[in-house]
Amino acid sequence: MTVARADAKLPKNHPKRAVLRLLALGRNTWRTLTSMGTALVLLFLLATAAIPGALLPQRSLNESKVAEYIAAHPTIGPWLDRLQAFDVFSSFWFTAIYVLLFISLVGCLTPRMIEHVRSLRATPVDAPRNLGRLPKHHTAEAAGEPDAVAHSMSERLRGWRRITRLKGDATEISAEKGYLREFGNIVFHFSLLGLLVAIAAGKMFGYEGQVIVVADGGPGFCSASPAAFDSFRAGNTVDGTSLHPICLKVNDFDAEYLPTGQATSFAADIEYQAGSDLNTNTWRPYRLKVNDPLRVGGDRVYLQGHGYAPTFTVTFPDGQTRTQTLQWRPDDPLTLLSSGVMRFDPPGGSYPDADERRKHQIAIQGLFAPTELLHGTLLSSGFPALNAPAVAVDIYRGDTGLDTGRPQNLFSLDPRLIEQGRLTKAARVNLRAGEETRLEDGTVVRFDGAVPFINVQVSHDPAQVWVLVFAMTMMAGLLVSLVVRRRRVWVRITPAGPGTVSVELGGLARTDNSGWGDEFERLTHRLLDGLAATRSTEKVT
Repeated sequence: MTVARADAKLPKNHPKRAVLRLLALGRNTWRTLTSMGTALVLLFLLATAAIPGALLPQRSLNESKVAEYIAAHPTIGPWLDRLQAFDVFSSFWFTAIYVLLFISLVGCLTPRMIEHVRSLRATPVDAPRNLGRLPKHHTAEAAGEPDAVAHSMSERLRGWRRITRLKGDATEISAEKGYLREFGNIVFHFSLLGLLVAIAAGKMFGYEGQVIVVADGGPGFCSASPAAFDSFRAGNTVDGTSLHPICLKVNDFDAEYLPTGQATSFAADIEYQAGSDLNTNTWRPYRLKVNDPLRVGGDRVYLQGHGYAPTFTVTFPDGQTRTQTLQWRPDDPLTLLSSGVMRFDPPGGSYPDADERRKHQIAIQGLFAPTELLHGTLLSSGFPALNAPAVAVDIYRGDTGLDTGRPQNLFSLDPRLIEQGRLTKAARVNLRAGEETRLEDGTVVRFDGAVPFINVQVSHDPAQVWVLVFAMTMMAGLLVSLVVRRRRVWVRITPAGPGTVSVELGGLARTDNSGWGDEFERLTHRLLDGLAATRSTEKVT
């Protein structure tokens, strides 16, 4: 109103008029943003904005799933991608809500904390003039002097914030209890604020990478560089040069399945190196299970999934061989029917020049079944365990694109190579473990079997402990704010005759009234206990 009156006194075109209006707009905007109602709305919006992140695949977790979703939904998929629906938690709109909620909480909690400190320092309020109008009221007469009775009752109010005042002939005691309720409320909201800061810090200073590691003699991996991962998400302050090095290899993997093929448990026997173990080449065993990560050096290593890596051996016409074991992608999560591709480059000396060698590269593409199930010649899988491995593959000869320098899909061939005639199909065949097929030029392709692989996620979050701390303090603050009640009690002691005093008590619950009647009765009995009461009346509403 002050700004409006000052604005009204100024001429219409006065330059200060626009400044005052701008200040008024900023003040009103700040008051609206820092209100508790706005904070609750923003918290609801934040929860709502997180829903797409739970329903849609996210690039930070599985980029291939995002690509599959966009390919399967050619109309809505690109639009969702433009709206960052596949990068929800790093999107501009989620970040905007996050920041606004942070500002709103700071703006509305700071005045509340200051007000709470002031209330803690303030003395309990004076007794109302008419205690009989309070919801809880009790009167009694007792033997004793006013000062002695007042001192006795004040001592029995230990744990209450209390003060004794003299009002003429009357001695009044004002007592309050339940300030922990507001304190718990403030702790809850500041813990929420701390939780938001901890999550943001974890995103800024943490990193997360996924890698597939082949079991049973596979090469393993070391997390010294982002290049060692199949996918890597770094925080804004992580440049990839200071990762904590961990090396691990998978010795074995086992899973238990129901007769329906549904998995009941996964576990991998791994060995790892970290810290000084890297210098001494010491390997430490560990049983890696789902939801039971390996924790070392501030990193957590999770077992996220598994599948199979088929092994093929290609014997070229001159007798030289190439053997390769490579993971194939599980297309059916129940039976682990998988698809993939392998590319083989002839060994050096097999052909006179590079162009000729490039024309005789071998590509194998098709399906792998851990437990063979045939419908005629159509291969399927009857069970996810490695009981009867078999493959149904197309074998191509020609230029597989290995020498182009361009990145290629790990699980499928470039269709342009086939369309351009640079790759020609040489055979289509079903093979069981140990079986082979011979091509027209004498090249032999043998399916040797398969070994399991596991999908490992390495996560580093320096704020994880703080997230746990703030989550626990949030729950503690919420519990305190729900259990503790604000109560006020007043005692007025007045002389009633020689050696006799009149005691009048009044009680008021500042929040809900549930349970306050019984507590007031117990408090009354405790205060009057030992005093020789000659008359007692009580009113409870």
